Amino acid sequence: MSKATRLFGLHAVRAVLTHQAERVHRLWIQDTRHDRRLEELIALAQTHGIAPQPASRHELDRLAGGSRHQGVVVDVEMPPMRTDKALPDFLDRLEAPPFLLVLDGVQDPHNLGACLRSADAAGVDAVIMPRDRAVGLTPVVVKVACGAAETVPVFAVTNLARSLRLLKERGVWIYGGAGGAENSLYNADLRGPLALVLGSEGKGIRRLTREHCDGLLQIPMGGRVESLNVSVAVGIFLFEAKRQRMEGAKGKG
Repeated sequence: MSKATRLFGLHAVRAVLTHQAERVHRLWIQDTRHDRRLEELIALAQTHGIAPQPASRHELDRLAGGSRHQGVVVDVEMPPMRTDKALPDFLDRLEAPPFLLVLDGVQDPHNLGACLRSADAAGVDAVIMPRDRAVGLTPVVVKVACGAAETVPVFAVTNLARSLRLLKERGVWIYGGAGGAENSLYNADLRGPLALVLGSEGKGIRRLTREHCDGLLQIPMGGRVESLNVSVAVGIFLFEAKRQRMEGAKGKG
C-alpha cells in the first residue's frame, strides 16, 4: 500500500477525486464556505460514495499546517510509483511509438510537479527518474502537478543507465538536453520512438547518463541568461517534440 498523506487545495483534491477516488481516506470541507466550486467538489465526492466532513476554517488551517487550503483538505494514499520491473511490460503495451520523459535527479518538488504537468499536457506516455537522488512524489509535488501525478505513469528506477539501455534495445532514440550541446533542439527529428532526458537543477545531466544518449541538444538562447529552470526547459523540449509528432501524423494522413 502506498504511503498515506494529506493534500489540500481545490485543484489537487479534485484531481484525486476525478482520477483515483479509491485512494481517498477522509475529506474535510469548510463549513462556512458555500460557493459553486466547493459545491461541485462535494457533489463529485458523493458520486464516489465519499461523505465530506464539515470543519471550521481554524480546523482546516491546523490540518493543512497553515498552508492555503481553499476550504478543502483530504487524507489520501499517495500515487504509486512504478519500478524497473514494470517498465518492459509497459513499453510492450503501448500502441504508438513511445514518447517518454527522463528526469535525471530533479530534487525540487515544485520543479518536479511542473514537469509532470507539462508531461501530461504534451501527451507523454511516462516519466522515468532515479529512485535515489530525486525528490519522488511528495505532497508538494502532487499539489503542484494539479492532477498530472494521477494521470502520468511515473517509474522510479534503481539504475537509470540500465533503464536507458533497455530503451535503446527497444529502438527508442534518446536525446539529452545540455546547454553546451552543438546541435539545436529545433534541428532534431523527434517524431519516432523517443525519450527526452533533462537533468537536475544546476548540475544538468550526469556524465553516465550523457553517455547513454544518442545525441545532446540545446535550446538556442537569445538573451544574456545562460540557462533555464529545468521545468521550463522540459516544457520547451516536450512541446517541440509534440509539434513535430503532430505534423508527422498530419503528413501520414
